Amino acid sequence: MNVKGGLYFHVPFCRNKCPYCDFYSVKYCKAEAEAYVKELISKMKEFSGSFDTVYFGGGTPSIVEPGLIGEILGEAKKQFDIDGKSEITIECNPREDLTGAFRLYADYGINRISIGMQSAVDSERFALGRSAGRAEVKRTVEAAKNAGIENISLDLMLGIPKQTLSSLDESLDFIDKMKVKHVSAYMLKIEENTKFFGMRDRLELPDEDETSALYLKTVDALNSLGLKQYEISNFAESGFESRHNLKYWTLAPYLGIGKSAHSFRDGRRFYFDSDFNAVYDGEGGGTEERIMLGLRLCDGVKKELINKPYEQFIEMGLMKELGSRIALTPEGMLVSNVIINELI
Repeated sequence: MNVKGGLYFHVPFCRNKCPYCDFYSVKYCKAEAEAYVKELISKMKEFSGSFDTVYFGGGTPSIVEPGLIGEILGEAKKQFDIDGKSEITIECNPREDLTGAFRLYADYGINRISIGMQSAVDSERFALGRSAGRAEVKRTVEAAKNAGIENISLDLMLGIPKQTLSSLDESLDFIDKMKVKHVSAYMLKIEENTKFFGMRDRLELPDEDETSALYLKTVDALNSLGLKQYEISNFAESGFESRHNLKYWTLAPYLGIGKSAHSFRDGRRFYFDSDFNAVYDGEGGGTEERIMLGLRLCDGVKKELINKPYEQFIEMGLMKELGSRIALTPEGMLVSNVIINELI
């Protein structure tokens, strides 16, 4: 049986570059966005395939005119075989009032919203270069629900400037009040090509032990709210796991269209550079990759994939056996890179 793939569109426009972000993005300009969408649609017509997830990432996809998103999705439905029960996601910045946009998104068939919250504590959001506060995040969640889109994900960042275990409680309490279906909780990583990299010696960041405590507290709290951890950084109500992102971790095929978008099809990887040229990026899907990606998931991997001893990690409380499978514990996920390097 052919596995249906995931379809990703990269929309690289932002109002401003966040100081922690190293994704490809450019400053928003209406005319440039319109020209970009035309080029993206032209590139789309070079491909074919069957998909049951569609994802608009960025950048800030919600910054462009909603009609452009509708145009991309409409052309995609003409070009590809897109399942009528597809999960269709768009990433949104709560800075803008998206009430009207959400109604249009719902009309286009978008049924999942991912909101860049990062923190529900305004001082922490502002330290991350985000201009919208808690009130705008709440408005955005409510607007999506009022448009009939119930599948909502909030981003939560850990180990950020000014964050403490006490302030994390505020964000977790806010998540509880919002009654969302999904949370992506990831730790801040200072990347070279970011403003934060130049400021790294001046940033007031939690230390490694404090960041570990923030992570473990988040895992416990979200699980207690019914948002069960299913991947290192992802939590969801049952049935609301991100079907699109699961394709990346399970090595299902996916096609990415847009500048810097990556693809994995027929065991081959490629991406588009900043000039929209397709660049071959090697073979994929081997055993080492299956271990590396599979151990991100709480279901782990089949023991038969691993040919090196792992018993010491079980004794240390960093891994656990799940019948014929082996998986990381939350404590193990904090040092996953070290463990995975030992096992591949």
